[in-house]
Amino acid sequence: MTIKAVVFDAYGTLYDIQSVATVTEQAFPGYGEIITQIWRIKQLEYTWLRSLMRRYEDFSVVTRESLAYTLRCLGLKYDEQAFAGIMDKYLHLDLYPDALASLSAMKDRKLAILSNGSPAMLNALVKNSGLDRVLDATISIDANKIFKPSPDAYTLIESTLHVSPDDVLFISSNPWDVCGAKAFGLNVAWIERVTPEAMVQACNKSDLVAPLTMFKAIRTQMDELGFAPDHRIHALSELPALVAKS
Repeated sequence: MTIKAVVFDAYGTLYDIQSVATVTEQAFPGYGEIITQIWRIKQLEYTWLRSLMRRYEDFSVVTRESLAYTLRCLGLKYDEQAFAGIMDKYLHLDLYPDALASLSAMKDRKLAILSNGSPAMLNALVKNSGLDRVLDATISIDANKIFKPSPDAYTLIESTLHVSPDDVLFISSNPWDVCGAKAFGLNVAWIERVTPEAMVQACNKSDLVAPLTMFKAIRTQMDELGFAPDHRIHALSELPALVAKS
């Protein structure tokens, strides 16, 4: 394996999507965590539903619609100012602490993001977090108007970076994204931030499974789709050593 380009998913991989809880908790005390979890589940579900229905809207629309769903189903009243304040956090998500240093250590390769995010959302997020200083490209699936894990989304890596799939290492913490990238033919590394052992232990702690534990059970464990990552790591900080071996 010769890796010429390292391409990252954005949400949940480089950026901590649970960091939105800081603003959801301020807006709705006592509901911050559950809002972030339902919101993320519906956000992903809407990308898949819109792709299947062939009714594409960009990720900013999907994110707004899924937030509106979440607040409605929880019975939470809001005004436009509060809603806009929560949405704005998606332009200022927290980077994982090891993200910038890890990418900086791999500047001898092409570095890029491939994300479901809209161009405006991604460009603002990358600039606000300082990753624009190390990335060679920020690729939005909006160019092909279909969300990952559609194969048409992953084709944008080669057409943008001019690197064949065999020479790309794709990084994601999202199991569905790992399966999609592997099915397409990319070399894939999965960031396994929650191990199966930790998941089982969390579920067995009490008779009542906490909302965050349920979210982790749905979104952090490898899917049974017949595709497995080439590499399993536990943090972005492990990547430079892995890439250096190629």
